[in-house]
Amino acid sequence: MKKYVIILALALFQLSSLAQDLISKYKTGTIKLVPDTEFAQGNDWNTVFRSYYDTLYNRPMGMRKSLVVLPDGSVIVNHAYRNYRTKFSPSGAYEKEFELEKAGHKAVLGVINGNTLFTGLNNMGKMTCTDFDGKYKKTLTLDYMTKDIIALNNGSFAVVGWVLWAEKIRSFVAIVDYDTNEEKVIWEDFIDRNISSSGKHLNKRQPFNYQATLKGGGIVSYTTMPYSKSTGKGLPPQIATVNNELLVAIPNTGELFVYDLNGNLKSKTKVNWGNNTISVEEQKAIQQKAIQRYQAYLESGEEMVQKNRDAFKQIIVEMQDDLQKINTPIEKPSFSNIIKDSDGNILFFEIPAEKDANVFHVWVYNQGGKFVAKCQFVCDEYELNISASKMVFHNGYIYSLQRLKEAKGNPLRLVRFKVEGA
Repeated sequence: MKKYVIILALALFQLSSLAQDLISKYKTGTIKLVPDTEFAQGNDWNTVFRSYYDTLYNRPMGMRKSLVVLPDGSVIVNHAYRNYRTKFSPSGAYEKEFELEKAGHKAVLGVINGNTLFTGLNNMGKMTCTDFDGKYKKTLTLDYMTKDIIALNNGSFAVVGWVLWAEKIRSFVAIVDYDTNEEKVIWEDFIDRNISSSGKHLNKRQPFNYQATLKGGGIVSYTTMPYSKSTGKGLPPQIATVNNELLVAIPNTGELFVYDLNGNLKSKTKVNWGNNTISVEEQKAIQQKAIQRYQAYLESGEEMVQKNRDAFKQIIVEMQDDLQKINTPIEKPSFSNIIKDSDGNILFFEIPAEKDANVFHVWVYNQGGKFVAKCQFVCDEYELNISASKMVFHNGYIYSLQRLKEAKGNPLRLVRFKVEGA
C-alpha cells in the first residue's frame, strides 16, 4: 500500500513540476519551437500531403488541412473537400488513409468520451460520429451553422453557432448532449441585418458596407474595412475546457465567461490589456486599394457587371464618400483565437500588427482566472500558422501542420515541436 502511495505522490509531483515549468517558460517572454527530429521521419510528404496543391481561385489549399491528436498520441489529418483522412502513429509515421462511414468529406473535429470521433456539420446540419477506425456510430443533427465544436468531459459538446433570422443575425454558444441531441443555449448575441430575408432594406447603409441588387434577381454585398463595428462584422466566440468547466471568450468585447458543464454561469471577467487599432492612415490605404480593385472589376467586361453597371458605379461612389469621412481609428477585437496547452492554460493570441507576428497572453484558471504572462512563439525552420486547428498541445509537445521554410517539393509537414523558453 505504501508503495502505491509513493508512486502516486511522485506522479503528482512530476505533473506539478511540468505545469510550473511551462508557466516559467512563458514568463521568459519568448517560446522557441524546436522540431523534434525523431518525429515523423521517413514520410514521403509529396505523397502523404499530395492534395496540398489543390486550388481554389488559383491558390494552394494545403493550409486548409487540420489535425486532431488522439489520446494515445496518434494524429489524424483532415484534407479539405477530400473524402479521406490520414492517420499517423504516435511516432509520426504514416499509417493509412481511411474514410469515415456516412461522413463524406466532413472534417474530424475531435474525440468525445475517449473513444469516439466526431465531425463538423454538412449543409444539412448532420454531425457524424464513428470509432477510431471510421466505423459509424451515430448521427447528431443541429439546425444551424457552426463556427466551432468541442467535446466536454461529461459526454456533451459545446457549440459556437449562428443563424440568420428574418431581421437579425443570432450568434450563440450551446451545450448539446451526445446521447439525446438535446441542447441548451448558454450565451447569445444579436445584430441587425441590413436586408431582411424578404429583401426589405432595414437600415440605411453603414460605412464600409456595400450591396447591389442585381437585375434579374440576387444581391451582391461585401465590406472593405476589417473589424468595423458599423458593418456588424467581428470574430466569433472562442471556447475551451478549463478544470472541468467551459470557458466562453468573446473577442469583440474581451469578456470571459466560465460555466459549469451544465451551462450555469460561474464567473465573468475581461482581458486586462488594451486593444490595438487600425489608424486613420491605415484605413485610408485599405479603402483606396478597395476602390482601385472595384474600379478594375467594373472595367473587366464581365457580363454580370456590365448588366449592372449603374449599381456598381453607385457602390464606387459610396466607397469614395466613405474614404473622405475616415477620421477616427477602429478598435480591433481583443484577441483573434485561443489555444489550450497540455497543462490546461489558455493562450490568448492578439491580432498581429504585422505579418507572421504573434503575441499571446497566458491565462490560468484559478479563482475565476488570471493572466500571468505575455509571450510569443518563434521558430527558425517553419513559417508559423497560429490556430487551434493547426497547433495542438499534447503531453508538453505541440503537434502541428506547418510549412517548412526551405523545403524541396511540398513544404507542408506534420511536425512535433519541443517547447523551450528563451
